[in-house]
Amino acid sequence: MIAYIDGKLTHKDPTFVIIDVNGVGYQIRISLNTYDKLVEGERCKLHTFLHIKEDAHTLYGFSEPAEKTVFLHLISISGVGPGTGLMIISSLTVAEIQQAIVREDVRTIQNVKGIGAKTAHRIILELKDKYKKESFTDSGNINTVTHNTNRNEALSALITLGFARNVAEKTLDTIIKRDGNHLTVEALIKLALKSS
Repeated sequence: MIAYIDGKLTHKDPTFVIIDVNGVGYQIRISLNTYDKLVEGERCKLHTFLHIKEDAHTLYGFSEPAEKTVFLHLISISGVGPGTGLMIISSLTVAEIQQAIVREDVRTIQNVKGIGAKTAHRIILELKDKYKKESFTDSGNINTVTHNTNRNEALSALITLGFARNVAEKTLDTIIKRDGNHLTVEALIKLALKSS
């Protein structure tokens, strides 16, 4: 998995960028929120997700780890592919998406082009508990974002180690509720392994 790309931004378009890394140009799909933060010709770093299909390998890039996290949450939902996920994070900020989900504001999500009532309800139904637990108030809240990143990194590690996703999520949420959200990734993984 390619975690990030760091290089010179040689081409910038509202839907994709090309970043030169030691003479290799990586074409990366981006959201409009990421587009607004990039300056052509300057060095930049994008947090990436590689989507693999039979006929294509597509890199998606995000200026902020929180934006990547929301994108990954969205595409984990049945019926929401990377194109739809990108459309949502292009239309709404990370904070707006999180608030709409927590407040069960179907209309805000449904206002995104291509999102019907059924998909908007599914997004809220599947993600509201996750966001309520993480108690997002603002994408600029460093502790919340750090906690969210640590939880997600620990979750990825546990899944790689063979845990079922739902079991790993429940275990991590129990640990965070009991011990607080200041734990490092390593501490979360160790405690999860001990409690399994």
